[in-house]
Amino acid sequence: MVDQSPPLPPLHDFATWEPVLRFMLTGDTQRRADLPARVAGRISRYGWSLAHRGSMPATARTAVEVIQKALGPGGVQDGVQGGIQDGVQEREIAFRAEVRPDGSTTLGLVWPSPAVEPAVGYPDLGVLVLVEGAVPEPWRRLPVPAPGAPAPSADLELLERTLRERLPDAIGATEAEIAATEARLGVALSDEFKVLYRVMRARWEDWDPEYQDQANTAVGCELSALEHLYSVDAEIRHPGWDLGATQALGTPADAAVQVLAGSPGWIGFGSNGGDEYAVDLTPGPGGHTGQVILVDHEQSIGAELVADSLTDFVMGRTREEGRGRRAGRSPLAARVGAGGLATVEAAAHPALEVLTIGMPDGPPFSLGPLTEPPRLRTLSAFPGALADPLEITGLTGLEFLELGAREWRVLLDAGAVPRSLKAAAVAVRDQDHLPVVAIANEILALWDRPRIVQTIIEGDLGPAT
Repeated sequence: MVDQSPPLPPLHDFATWEPVLRFMLTGDTQRRADLPARVAGRISRYGWSLAHRGSMPATARTAVEVIQKALGPGGVQDGVQGGIQDGVQEREIAFRAEVRPDGSTTLGLVWPSPAVEPAVGYPDLGVLVLVEGAVPEPWRRLPVPAPGAPAPSADLELLERTLRERLPDAIGATEAEIAATEARLGVALSDEFKVLYRVMRARWEDWDPEYQDQANTAVGCELSALEHLYSVDAEIRHPGWDLGATQALGTPADAAVQVLAGSPGWIGFGSNGGDEYAVDLTPGPGGHTGQVILVDHEQSIGAELVADSLTDFVMGRTREEGRGRRAGRSPLAARVGAGGLATVEAAAHPALEVLTIGMPDGPPFSLGPLTEPPRLRTLSAFPGALADPLEITGLTGLEFLELGAREWRVLLDAGAVPRSLKAAAVAVRDQDHLPVVAIANEILALWDRPRIVQTIIEGDLGPAT
């Protein structure tokens, strides 16, 4: 059968985007005041992020669906400038438009790049990943060795007897299988853990669905087979640089669980249907080796203590403590200006890791008072908030830097972009939006990273009504 459907409008045709732009300009006060209006967003094959609240009219929704279809297989034609990179069809497109009072419009389409990480706070550009595969320091952090001992409630005899009474027909793992698992994971399993799997190896072929439910009830979770045990991987929990770079969490001196994204000693063994249970072999200062923790799939860092021991967990003696233990202001992260601290001096602390500088109430801020905090790794400054961007050169440990376009221009022209960076962002507020890609590409070039492709389209939406 011959496909009689009309050809898709090309993504570089202004008419394709016009209904979306009109929707996003609904109620805009800038054009009514004879000022340029600016809108931005992202559209992917399966969703969209448009900086506008309210229900979407049918014309705009249809336009979004047309764009989504064009992003799908066979939708983007080979040879369309900006639509194909190295012959790979794109699956997402970001855009930013400037609409002048007379309706003349400049639309910039930003095509995905392997060096750009889409981010909520940067709708049209994202975060520039300067080192391939890099993640923020909290997701690289390893546990601090702790001389934790098993909890007094850990009772190997009670645990084995209880499990065998509940599961008299279970097939257990051999010592060789347990040893092979320890070698694969690179850790020594706790004695309680070994007892559990000596009683039941939890393989699918060992039971029918009814018996599986009985086994899960006996243990207290959906138990994983011995060969499926794994260490909780911190990098898998990485939420992205836009959220991760500003995270700075420390472990309190009496904490039972170390505040980490993951640990080689967090051995996942079961699930509650969404979150993962793990035996903790690297406990916090106030914890016990072999305690059971819950790793929340909606959280990107930390875990919750569930039971002091695997014995307690199986016996149903679980804890009901909250996760939050962050009372008081931490010296690890600080915000200056825009409702935060009044001065940079007030934020300076030897433990400072993350500094966010908002819009100043008075003169721009100087970074001089920081005097090189040895742990400062993230600096995010609102456009125009810094008195002298070149003061950044004194901060030699930065791994993430967010600045306005003008501040980046100063660093680039002076050859002063910190080479310690692993990621960066260009903050766009009320400055000229569309040339930002050129600045981003200059930054990427310093690390020899793939450049961003941008297509500029001119159109006319007519004057504001």
